Parts: sequence; C-alpha cells; structure tokens
Amino acid sequence: MKFDCLVVGAGISGSTAARTLAEAGKKVLVMEQLKHIAGHCHDYLSPEGITVHTYGPHIFHTNNRDAWNYLNRFTEFRHFQHRVLSYADGLLIPFPINMDTINMVYGTSITAEEVAGFLEKEVNKSVYKDPPGNFRDAVVSQVGERLYNLFFKNYTIKQWERNPEELSPEVARRIPVRANRDNRYFSDQYQGIPSGGYTKMIEKMLDHENISLMTGADYFRLGDTVSALLDEKNSLTVYTGELDRFFKYKYGELEYRSLDIKFKTVDMEQYQDAAVVNYPNDYDFTRITEFKHMTGEKSDKTVICMEYPMEKGEPYYVVLTETNMEKREKYIKETGILEKSGKFIFTGRLAEYKYYNMDQAVAAGLEKIRKYLNGKEI
Repeated sequence: MKFDCLVVGAGISGSTAARTLAEAGKKVLVMEQLKHIAGHCHDYLSPEGITVHTYGPHIFHTNNRDAWNYLNRFTEFRHFQHRVLSYADGLLIPFPINMDTINMVYGTSITAEEVAGFLEKEVNKSVYKDPPGNFRDAVVSQVGERLYNLFFKNYTIKQWERNPEELSPEVARRIPVRANRDNRYFSDQYQGIPSGGYTKMIEKMLDHENISLMTGADYFRLGDTVSALLDEKNSLTVYTGELDRFFKYKYGELEYRSLDIKFKTVDMEQYQDAAVVNYPNDYDFTRITEFKHMTGEKSDKTVICMEYPMEKGEPYYVVLTETNMEKREKYIKETGILEKSGKFIFTGRLAEYKYYNMDQAVAAGLEKIRKYLNGKEI
C-alpha cells in the first residue's frame, strides 16, 4: 500500500494534520517515536480512578472558535475554570495578580478602581528598561519590582536555570493583571478538559479509514524504509518533531527545557485548595498539581505531581534566548524552502521552535494543511 502523506508525530499537532488530510481523501501514515499517542497531552486512568496527565497539567483554553469546534468533534469538554495559587511569604495567594493578590501582599484594602493607579506607582519607583530588553524588564514594567521578586524572579530561575535578564521579553508576553477579583488563570471564552481524557480524544482523531498508525517508530531511524511506502511524486511529509534534529543540527543545537515529574498517591480526599499551586521561592520544584480538581473524579485518595525543571530530557519548553532565536531563524529559512516545494510542512511547538498553547497548535496545523489542500503557498 502506498501512502500520500507521512505525519511525523501523533501529538495534537500531528493528529490535527493527519485527520484533516484523511478527511480530504489522502492516505496517511502516522509515525510516533513514543510508545503511546497524544504526545505531551497524554493521560491515563490511575488505579485510584483518577485521570493523570503524564507530562503535567494540560488545560484547554481558547478564544479561537474554529479550534474549539474542531476538537469538539472528537470529545465533549468538562467545563473547568483553572485557578492557581502561589505559595509566597507563607501564604497561598491568588495568581495571576488581581485585586485580592495586591491586598494580601501589601496589607491594603484597595478597590478595583484603584488597582491600575496602585500598580502604576509601583512601576514608577522601579528600575527597568523601556522598551523591555529582557524578561525582568517586561514583568517589572507591568507590576513593579516587589511583585516581580515575589512571584516571578525565583520561579523563572528554577524553571529556566538562568538569570531572567538572559531571557527574551517575549517569555513574559503580557502578564495578566486583573483589576477585579477574577482569580481565573485564563480568561478565554472556551475552557475545559476533555471529558474522556486527551488520549481518548486523540484516539478518535486518528480513528479514520485513511489513517494508519505506527508507535515506537523513530522517523530518523526508519525514514528510508517509510519513504518506500510513499507516493514519490505527490507525497507530503508533515513534521512535528524537533526542528534542529530534522536538519541534523547543521546550525547547532537548540535548547529545550525538560521536567522530572514526580507522581504521588496521597491517602486523603483533597491535598490542596486548587488544581495547581506554584512554589516560586520555596523547594526545588516549581509547582504541585492535584488532578481531581480538573477532572471532578471522586476517590478517597488523590494523585499529585511535583515538577522539577531539568536541562536535558523530554523536550517540554523552547528557551527564548537571543542565541536560540538566531539559530531558529536559520532553521526556519530552511523549512520555508522545503514548504514551498510542496513536499513538506513543519507545524507544532517543536517543529517551529515556538511556544504554542494547545489551541494555537491546532489552529496552526489546520491553517497550513488547509492551504496545502487548497493549493495555496504555505
């Protein structure tokens, strides 16, 4: 059997691409080097009957109706409004910063109308570069030095193992600050967790007569063998793996941060007051997740995980430094040439070396595949 398309990776980006191509009548082979599908949003049911996220917490949130409607074809979503607490100065404080956060930290009782003015005073007495030259500048320019030091500085050092002043201001983007008591982590219109789990959702995405799946299959080891299964003249390869690896590191290795995730079953119904509690200043881990808050599952026990950032391992996060961005630009020029040939598409967080939320990964994949199918330049 000959395939029209090869999709490298069975995460959310690859599965979106595979399903869209399959529905257009293309015969698709999906190769996944892990022994399971769903990539980093993989989950499973623990012996306690709790759905656990293998690679740490994943909450789907978006304002993109197209991406939301697309995934709703394959799952129902349990409505879940994500709330995070941050353990700082011995207190569990709402995060992101809102009116209650400010009042707890400063011992004030300001109103919603006073939040903007209060933060403006904090910023005005702080030292930073404008426009921001790095992560620290980006945060301090929005909330001032005290809140930066309390919530962001040490968390960032733990997460990235480098001085925040070495990181691009893009890492901070726009720090969410609420002038009211809204303590939701995300304010997107659509939010939730797949009711049957992410793995079940991806299973349904890949469940199509035109899709064949190989797991535990390394593209770089089996590529030549697989190439023989493709239609040489009209085949397409959709690549969702690490960008630098595809080009055999010709411009040098790109940095990725990894995590050592420690799971623990605790003999109590509830361990903490929110799904996620950040630990910016205490302990070596960055946060603790308790999954029952997200899933609504009932058990007399609970499962938590602690995240310890690592330099090497499974690639979780791109590292936005000037050096990495310079290398990325060289690789992206190479992908542009290949995409113009009509034989390749590079999509997803790893393949584009770009921080994507899940909805952005879906939207980017849909856009590129639809352009390909419509004969438009990608």
